[in-house]
Amino acid sequence: MEEQKKRILLVEDDPNFGTVLKDYLIMNDYEVTHAKNGMEGFEKFKKDDFDLCILDVMMPYKDGFTLAKEIRDKNSDVPIVFLTAKTMKEDVLKGYKVGADDYLNKPFDSEVLLMKIKAIMQRKATESISDSKQFQFKIGKFDLNSKLRFLSFDGGEPVKLSPKENELLRLLALHENDLMPRELALTKIWRDDNYFTSRSMDVYIAKLRKYLKPDDKVEILNIHGEGFRLVVNE
Repeated sequence: MEEQKKRILLVEDDPNFGTVLKDYLIMNDYEVTHAKNGMEGFEKFKKDDFDLCILDVMMPYKDGFTLAKEIRDKNSDVPIVFLTAKTMKEDVLKGYKVGADDYLNKPFDSEVLLMKIKAIMQRKATESISDSKQFQFKIGKFDLNSKLRFLSFDGGEPVKLSPKENELLRLLALHENDLMPRELALTKIWRDDNYFTSRSMDVYIAKLRKYLKPDDKVEILNIHGEGFRLVVNE
């Protein structure tokens, strides 16, 4: 199953810059809708669901701050990044007051924008997973109670998982048959994303595979460079 591309609303009145930025984001696997002013941007926002909004501050008809307030009235969670040619402290503060997640001054390094987008989306994903109250999961013939850290197979005697084993399996179960990004687990469980924590997570994945081995319809796939997928075959 192919992972669905993240959708970005880009509102930028400079047609040349807007087209170049849109093409660059599409090249980096984002689905991008480009609006050329604030009014058009809000109309497009109302018609579709977006994972992130990139708004130019200085635009005709409706500026970025006004548009951001309207977007926030409709959706308090969608991340907003402002682009501006201004470097005035007052504008930066105003942007954060209307709910900006980040700010970039033109001209900017396009790779920096990509890293900011990735970091913001990762943070939002982590927050949404953290908010999940679910603690009981059916994984093939397994039952997981993440509150008690019990994993039982086919109604048998439960195994007590370690805290990290438990949290990692819970994250995989929340993403069952879908991609669980590597960075999400490292940020949420290990609180850091580096070479050593990444190797540590691989060790825990191997442990979970041993626990799940009795059910041949359950497996943890390694999605190279992306993360893992807990697959439950019917």
